[in-house]
Amino acid sequence: MEAVDSSPTFLGRIRFEHLFIVIFIVALILRFFLLDLKLFHHDEAVHAWFSFKLLTEGTYAYDPVYHGPLLYYTTASMFALFGDSDLIARIVPALLGSMMVLLVWPIYRLGYLGRRGALIAALFLAISPDMVYFSRFLRNDIFVAFFSLLLLVGLLYYFEYGQRRYVLVAALAAGLGCCSKENMPIILLIFGVFLTAAVVLKWVHLKKGWWVDFILGTAVMLAVGSLFYSSFGAHPEVLWTGAFQAIEHWTAMSSQQRLGGPPYFYILLFMLYEVPILLLALVGTLQAFVCALFLWRRRRQPEAEDSASGAAPGENGGILCEMDFPVLCEDGMECCRTSVLPEVAETAAAKSAVMSKPESESKLDSESVPVLISESELGSEIESAESAGSQENAMAEISSAEVPAPLSRAKSRLSNLIARIGARCNDGDNPGFDRHLGFTLFCIWWMCASLGVYAVIGEKVPWLILHQLLPMIFVAAFLMSRKKMILTLVLSVFLVVMVVHVAFTPADISEPIVQVQNSEELRELFRLIDAGDATAVTSEGVWPLPWYYRGDRSEKLTYLSSMADNPDYFADGTYDVIVSHNPDGFSDVPGYLRTDVIRQSYWFSIYDNRDRLPAYYFFRDGKLGSVNWNIFVPLDTNPAGDILVNATA
Repeated sequence: MEAVDSSPTFLGRIRFEHLFIVIFIVALILRFFLLDLKLFHHDEAVHAWFSFKLLTEGTYAYDPVYHGPLLYYTTASMFALFGDSDLIARIVPALLGSMMVLLVWPIYRLGYLGRRGALIAALFLAISPDMVYFSRFLRNDIFVAFFSLLLLVGLLYYFEYGQRRYVLVAALAAGLGCCSKENMPIILLIFGVFLTAAVVLKWVHLKKGWWVDFILGTAVMLAVGSLFYSSFGAHPEVLWTGAFQAIEHWTAMSSQQRLGGPPYFYILLFMLYEVPILLLALVGTLQAFVCALFLWRRRRQPEAEDSASGAAPGENGGILCEMDFPVLCEDGMECCRTSVLPEVAETAAAKSAVMSKPESESKLDSESVPVLISESELGSEIESAESAGSQENAMAEISSAEVPAPLSRAKSRLSNLIARIGARCNDGDNPGFDRHLGFTLFCIWWMCASLGVYAVIGEKVPWLILHQLLPMIFVAAFLMSRKKMILTLVLSVFLVVMVVHVAFTPADISEPIVQVQNSEELRELFRLIDAGDATAVTSEGVWPLPWYYRGDRSEKLTYLSSMADNPDYFADGTYDVIVSHNPDGFSDVPGYLRTDVIRQSYWFSIYDNRDRLPAYYFFRDGKLGSVNWNIFVPLDTNPAGDILVNATA
């Protein structure tokens, strides 16, 4: 007789750590694969060019128009080590975006996330379209997002262990975040308000002598900021003028609304790119508030002497439910409809058959976070409990009661719904649940405060969604039951599709996430410029040409914006290529052919597509606005033969 093979299966060998590593590898691939696939965005070209000037000329002075100095110093350092290129310039943002996934691990290790919640939070950080897109993007916001999360980790560890080194980590994160962009103080304020409230309400207990650590941390943060903002001592005047300049600039941009939008602008972006995270965050918010209410009410009253019995007389003559979440009966008294608490399920054999978790599930999540149940599941539980004799009295009382009035019936149903959610918030079998809930409530505050702040700020740009999305991801990962996790993985297909579309489409895309993106059609112009010796640019807007033709290559270009109204200036045929704005520039130049008009940059506007928004949502083929250039080449030559020219000169 053959022996039974008792070796563990492949799935049995998979551990939490293995899954976490896989998610991190996915994050790396999505951020580094074809990192230079698309041309630089307008702002990326500006940032890279200033970084190049810092490297080659040693010149940099803080200007709030272009935000904090950290990006320029890190990018210049990368250029010094590996050379200047699009790919090298984007390495630091891609690395920071990937490392945000790793920062979920210490939060999990402290017990603020369950295993499933940690995996889902890491997964969302890895595959979120906005997180991926702006991790492949040379702007300051991914820096701020990373340092915000690092700040949170440092604070959590300090409150846990009280060691000064964690204050230094938090202070360094806060300082570097402030050196990245001027909105980091908003995050510090959001964190500070919650921390102050938590201390006042005695949710957080500071160790003795905490004020010394606070002063030290503040000193470290100010020292880091002073070094970078003063350009390491080259511009000390910025230390007392920079803050006022930043406030003045942000106030002007917000009131001017150069890139304005409605208060719900970012909600529209969430619906376009982050639907699963948005929906799960709404569910997580509801669950967290119900759990908080449930646990608060439960702790206000003494525990029932016999938790297995499910009921005890109350002061008002009604019934105290074992779940401590009563519902209204017809006579206005409180009564107990059902009893489905997990601890009762463990002690009662009939209920354990209904409520116990599968063995495979317990392997995945040692915290055994309870799951939500549906109406039909609740009904089956009641039937099973009836057959076991554990609910006979309560059900008999309910069945004999008269039908309540519509209002009372609605209240009873709502109370029952809340009770069923609250039944899954038991912390008796899961000592870590208090931390999960407390951390989620903080993230809800962080999320709501961020949504409110950026709804009010007049300047609406897509990369600011990162600061609202980051806390939303942790809210979405709350109370991640087995069924909810499966649903989350199914919904995540949407995120993957959107990542592929926005980050890996090698062409212009009709998406608001691009804001004002330099067009891929510019590559045709680059081929013409490279084939000639001299190019004249008469357009007022010249980016990204200064970046792509920098250093020795800059000799190929001459910027002549004042010649836009005088085409005869080019009659001598000095230039191999002439670039003119369309339609404000000239459309004909003596002795030159005009090639097809190309896009210099483009954008998606919701106002230009308001008549077909439902169709656009599914087909993503909206009308684009653009800045266009006329390109001229001499009549007797066509250096890039593969580019079609207009036969009518």
